[in-house]
Amino acid sequence: MIVAVSSNGKDLNSQIDPRFGRCAYFIICDTDNMNFEAYDNASISLAGGAGIESAQFVSSKGAEAVITGNCGPNAVKVLNAAGIKLILDQAGRVSDAVERFKNNELNASTEPNVPDHYGFQAGDAQPQQAAYNQAQGQFSGTGMGAGRGMGGGRGMGGCRGMGMGSGKGMGGGRGMGMGRGMGMSGNNECVSTPQAGLTKDQEVALLKKQAEEIQARIKKLEN
Repeated sequence: MIVAVSSNGKDLNSQIDPRFGRCAYFIICDTDNMNFEAYDNASISLAGGAGIESAQFVSSKGAEAVITGNCGPNAVKVLNAAGIKLILDQAGRVSDAVERFKNNELNASTEPNVPDHYGFQAGDAQPQQAAYNQAQGQFSGTGMGAGRGMGGGRGMGGCRGMGMGSGKGMGGGRGMGMGRGMGMSGNNECVSTPQAGLTKDQEVALLKKQAEEIQARIKKLEN
């Protein structure tokens, strides 16, 4: 049987993610031979409909059962309609939960155990998506602040970033919007802080982008 488990990691030793719709990963496991594949959950940053999208995703992977901690009403409706068994209130390692399922120690449910939008905080999706866009070089803006600040160069606000408003703030160097940037010196490019909630691949892309900018600045200063 094919089982989908909400997970915090990409292997069977990972911990079960208590959120279904907004889990970090889905591990799709064949209980007959314990072969598995791990997938990033593309619905994690959606402002709405994450449970529905996640339910449709595991259904598309042929899942016949879902093991998770919590699941809201919209996702439950989709899973029920697809004939997928739902196992709730699970925690611990993914492999242990799958073994309990194989041994018929777990009971299926047809009812949600959390309300709509469980695990989502207002405003989470926007900064996560903005950080990912920045890593891809798709987003630019100006930081918070108004007027010319103390010190040389431009400070917090006024570089490429995820800021709002316009103007030049305090500090030396160009900073990042939303009060999170740190000027380095002179007119250096800012170094942004990875946003919470990014997937591993998105954070790697962001850090690579920053590294390229730093290397380019070093070469410019050396010349």
